[in-house]
Amino acid sequence: MSDYQSEDAANVSAEQSKQAGTQSLKDRSIGDIIRDARSLSAEEVEKVLAYQREKGVRFGEAAVALGLASEDDVLNALAQQFHYPLANAERRVSSPELVTLNQPFSVQAEAIRAARSQVTMRLHGAGEARTALAVISPEHGDGKTYFAANLAVSLAQLGGRTLLVDADLRSPRQHEVFCVSNTAGLSNILSGRSEAQVIQTVEGVPGLFVLPGGSIPPNPLEMIERPAFGLLMRELCNKFDHVIVDTAAACVGADASMVASKCGAVIVLARKNSNKYDALQELVASVAGGSVRVLGAVLNDY
Repeated sequence: MSDYQSEDAANVSAEQSKQAGTQSLKDRSIGDIIRDARSLSAEEVEKVLAYQREKGVRFGEAAVALGLASEDDVLNALAQQFHYPLANAERRVSSPELVTLNQPFSVQAEAIRAARSQVTMRLHGAGEARTALAVISPEHGDGKTYFAANLAVSLAQLGGRTLLVDADLRSPRQHEVFCVSNTAGLSNILSGRSEAQVIQTVEGVPGLFVLPGGSIPPNPLEMIERPAFGLLMRELCNKFDHVIVDTAAACVGADASMVASKCGAVIVLARKNSNKYDALQELVASVAGGSVRVLGAVLNDY
């Protein structure tokens, strides 16, 4: 057998082993995963099964009711069985805003997934070139960073390569949300001082990448207005399935409108019982028309 044939045979064998491992993981029940994680004895498993039959509940619910497992054990088991990213205890403390990872079955996470569905249906039509999606809002504290971060996570959970860009060059925060370095980022690229590994992976979320804001420049609007930003967005859209862009509040300047014009698509975020109608109307008017598509508005109630 030639070297090439040997290599092919080894690759086939490795792929078969990988598929077998994946299949065995899929075949494992929630009960098996919880049993192994908690090292339950045969007697304890029988107690759970008896309770399950008596009450007509799932294995995980029965184990929690008997004090033999925790809610976290059940969530971890579900995450393993369905290959669903779930934050560990350390991430939940360090990144409390990431509800799609910390509380994947919460009302907030479900609302993010509903918004994701609308984005995927409206953003890219058949045969259309990919465009980046900017998240904009009138004021500080409306929840742009929260929404953009969780939307990016939820898109990555679909399996595509997703990039979250922090284009708020006045007060960038995505590096804090995801606990990544902000030594270098978007501002460094636009000023021609980019370094290696500017785009960073997110631990525990396959397919998710973050481009932080980087050093805060004295001229954020001018940097975004430069042709380099538009060229960068087009390049990133060719490399990633989804590009989500966080922005500065519209009240501080024209940054958000300019970012939207370079991205090509925008979602307007409003906070319930906070934003004034006139401010929202003015913001929409500033981005509507031309090549910018306004996909819709999101009312933040969290």
